Amino acid sequence: MGHDKIQGERLIQLDQPITLAFLPFRPYTPSLAREAHAHGKEIMLHVPMANTHHIGLGAGGLDTGMDERTTTTILRRSLQAIPYVQGVNNHMGSLLTQNRQHMDWVMKELFHYPLYFVDSRTIASTVAARSASDHDVPNMSRDVFLDNQQTEESVDQQFKLLVETAKRNGTAIGIGHPHQVTVDYLVKHLPELDAQGIAVATVSGLWAMRHNNAPMFVDVKQPVRTSLAKGKAAEK
Repeated sequence: MGHDKIQGERLIQLDQPITLAFLPFRPYTPSLAREAHAHGKEIMLHVPMANTHHIGLGAGGLDTGMDERTTTTILRRSLQAIPYVQGVNNHMGSLLTQNRQHMDWVMKELFHYPLYFVDSRTIASTVAARSASDHDVPNMSRDVFLDNQQTEESVDQQFKLLVETAKRNGTAIGIGHPHQVTVDYLVKHLPELDAQGIAVATVSGLWAMRHNNAPMFVDVKQPVRTSLAKGKAAEK
């Protein structure tokens, strides 16, 4: 979220309590995040991380060549730029999420707020979730990508896989993107889930289901203080 205002607003208007992940320092991130919060959506930072294909990261990106101080500073400024942020997940990251040292730096920062982490699992050898657990950061991992292929047929196949996974395991996490084909599909098919005995939940809600309603955070430390001025400075 953050680039496409039209598709972003369509996702925000969905009745279901989905979680929306926002890229930092993008044109519509602050306004859409505030609107999403007002509509009862949960907000994450979608932090760009280095990938094996060397695709550009844009503002707020974390790369393997950064030291701990730089990594922490960029992550902190990105968090400050996302109103109502409650958690983090990785955008791309097939390279960085394999690097235990960098993941440890990320999780040390998230622990202080506190914030949860969702591993997008863009590569099977990711160590992000393991690092999060070792740093007492609540975490879960993606089960299904909905739209690696941007066709209605592919999204339908992946969505049905997500439903099957949830029925088999009790819960499942799906990740999609604000492509029109994905949004069109969700607008049409999310309302049909009730009849199938499937409920949609936020990340926090799913955590509660998996942990017998135990609180995600026992000792609240410091809330993320949104600072758009700092965010704009970081973008430059």
